[in-house]
Amino acid sequence: MKTLVRMLGTATAAAAAAAAVASIALAAERPPCAVPDNLLFSDSQLRRVGMAAAGERKLTIVVVGTGSSALAGPEGPPSAYPARLEAALTQKLSGISVHVIPLVRSRLTAEDLSKGMGKLLTDEKPDLVIWQTGTIDAIRRVDLDGFHNALEEGVDTIHKRRADVILMNMQYSPRTESMIAVTPYADVMRAVAQQRSVPLYDRLGIMRHWSEVGAFNFYAAGRDNVLAQRVHSCIARTIAALVIDAGRLQMFELKTGP
Repeated sequence: MKTLVRMLGTATAAAAAAAAVASIALAAERPPCAVPDNLLFSDSQLRRVGMAAAGERKLTIVVVGTGSSALAGPEGPPSAYPARLEAALTQKLSGISVHVIPLVRSRLTAEDLSKGMGKLLTDEKPDLVIWQTGTIDAIRRVDLDGFHNALEEGVDTIHKRRADVILMNMQYSPRTESMIAVTPYADVMRAVAQQRSVPLYDRLGIMRHWSEVGAFNFYAAGRDNVLAQRVHSCIARTIAALVIDAGRLQMFELKTGP
């Protein structure tokens, strides 16, 4: 835990620089990010997000979870989806100051992350937590009931601190699909999201959709960062759309075109 605390200052400064570069990258590319509405949207609302935007005119988002929120190399931070999410929301929302803080917690289970959620909320005071989890639990074959309980406890902690949460499940990988049984854990995350009335960013289903329609060839993943950067750009754009929809932020959207 002490190591995690020491990382916070560095992570915040790096995120600010990354977001500036990401804004330029977003303007320069338009990857095929289309997603069916049923994969992205639900009736769940982000009420704290709406209140922060309307009242304080600012939005602080923490992305916490596994290393899949980061990309390697010098171009990694501005190309990863947290920085691009900040850039996307900043571009879309008029007069709203957006700050996205990525906190990588590699190799931690949902239970591990849940236990540290209270301190994270105290330190960062976010309006929204994007909690990505499930992969390590699936790899370690964590008991599904224990996984379910950890998610509920984490969500309850976030809500008690007057913050919103989006649950984000694991990445889709055709190379490991037959080796790691992720579906039961994704099902548990969907159930908890429904029971607690919180949005679920179904990264597994969305990336599988992109694979099926030929938007991305995930069999080529790992050869270089180009594919990963394009996928992260699409993830950022679709999360931004989810935040705007669930937060009822349409009134703040900048109008483009006729």
